[in-house]
Amino acid sequence: MAMAEATTVVKFGTDGWRGIIADDFTYENVRVAARAIAHYVIDHEDAKAGVCIGYDTRFGSQSFAKVVAKVLADSGIPVLLADKFTPTPELSFAVRERKAAGGVMITSSHNPAEWNGVKYKASYGGAGSPKIIASIESYLLKPLAAAATPAKVEVVDFAPTYIAALEKFVDLKRIKESGYRFLIDTMYGAGKGYVAGIFARAGISYVEFRSELNPAFPGINPEPILPHIAATQKAVVEHKCAAGLITDGDADRIGAVDEHGNVVDAHKIFAVLLQWLLERKKWPGDVTRAFNTTKMLDRIAAKYGRKLHEHGIGFKFVVDLMLEHEILIGGEESGGVGISKHLPERDGLLNSLLLANVMADEKKTLGELVAGLQEEYGEHQYGRVDMHIENSVKESAIRRAKEIVVGASEIAGMKVLRVETLDGVKFFLENAACAGKKNAAETWLLLRASGTEPLLRVYCESCSQASVQQVLKAAQAFVLEGA
Repeated sequence: MAMAEATTVVKFGTDGWRGIIADDFTYENVRVAARAIAHYVIDHEDAKAGVCIGYDTRFGSQSFAKVVAKVLADSGIPVLLADKFTPTPELSFAVRERKAAGGVMITSSHNPAEWNGVKYKASYGGAGSPKIIASIESYLLKPLAAAATPAKVEVVDFAPTYIAALEKFVDLKRIKESGYRFLIDTMYGAGKGYVAGIFARAGISYVEFRSELNPAFPGINPEPILPHIAATQKAVVEHKCAAGLITDGDADRIGAVDEHGNVVDAHKIFAVLLQWLLERKKWPGDVTRAFNTTKMLDRIAAKYGRKLHEHGIGFKFVVDLMLEHEILIGGEESGGVGISKHLPERDGLLNSLLLANVMADEKKTLGELVAGLQEEYGEHQYGRVDMHIENSVKESAIRRAKEIVVGASEIAGMKVLRVETLDGVKFFLENAACAGKKNAAETWLLLRASGTEPLLRVYCESCSQASVQQVLKAAQAFVLEGA
């Protein structure tokens, strides 16, 4: 009975399974997920190579990690269990470095404090591909036999080699010589001490902010967007820093604030890194971006003659492309950016260091870098609204959106020019306010329903914040018509 009930709860979405602690994220349901992962590893990987397990700073994460470790070990899979809280990219690095069969990360990333989750990392050191995740889900109902002799659980420190790799990837001497001071906000998460430690050893000026361990994430969700980084905006100005570098709860995503306290969204961060990689590093490879990211990236890639791949939402799609093609960099709207020379994985800590490196190389503050991009490629402004609504309202909105007729319908008083449905429903709109602007950004609106939560996300990009807010307001009204 418990097994059947649990399988209605455990569902692997774009980035693993998440649930509310003590409601559906229970020890028994974690065991269900762990058994499915064990089955997958035994049937499709070299199980003798073992599985690495890490956990973040959330309530109960270490305890849940030990439950997963026991399930895997009892099935005969050797386990390397982190000796302390672990950033997700560190776990992925450990999987690849140790040639493990895979990895399990206990985290709910950027979700509120009452949530926790299970992420699976594949043997190549990145998010499980859609094929792998589907395979794991297929085992959720299947009983798992115990091994004749349980395997060993070894407690290890994954940090030293990962930190060494970060330090090697960036030019710390150049960053120090820039004289810039940085604010490092780890949002009470697993990134605590990593960038700060690297900067301290290199003699780079920094201020560490919200670095204490507090699983309640007081007053915020550990997601590097507004309103959760309002305090960061003030702190950057107060401490006279050249930029604020922010990582989420498990440190795989990045956010940033410029020297004036202005939020630099994930799209601009991705664009800054891409421009630098193509102009300065000249490394080979294509570019990937998720369906809900800025089309400024298309313009940058085109300038440098690089092919751009557009894909579904979720970093596992970036990983799939990295495994199939020569990809330089790939990313998503939520702050996840991966560089294949490092890992087929998003890494907020590496990207924090790289932003500092770009500023040092270009001798420009973060605000100046963003202004330069807007001037060259046209003003691109972006907004997102998360609508926590009943599933029935969510489903009604998506159904009605699919019925909108191109050329004969309007949104926010703007004619619908075309519709794309790669992941959600995206409308490209005829915006008179953008007509006279230099290199004006296309105006688009995307409605996308979460597969794991009673949530509908509304995204918009346009040539001005006024246009973005106009479209978002109209879109919310449209969604709520189905309430």
